Amino acid sequence: MNKKIRKIRKKLDKLDDKMLLIIKKRISLVDKILSNKKKKNQIVDKKRIKIILNNIKKKSKIKKIDVEVTNHIWKQMIKSFIKYEYRNFGKK
Repeated sequence: MNKKIRKIRKKLDKLDDKMLLIIKKRISLVDKILSNKKKKNQIVDKKRIKIILNNIKKKSKIKKIDVEVTNHIWKQMIKSFIKYEYRNFGKK
């Protein structure tokens, strides 16, 4: 494999490590929100999801980031955290 690719992949690995720390912090904040939810039907907030996705779209355009990529990432992340909340409801 070419040296340039290896070097770039090392940078990607370092970035992945930072992203893992951000995800850990996000889980901690989601846990705090979850501990304040009394009923499972409070887990999915469609209005909030719509606001988040619109904000990500706007910010992506401003920062010149591919909107399809960020939209897909955030939709998947939201789905993952919803599943996380259902799995952990009543445990926190």
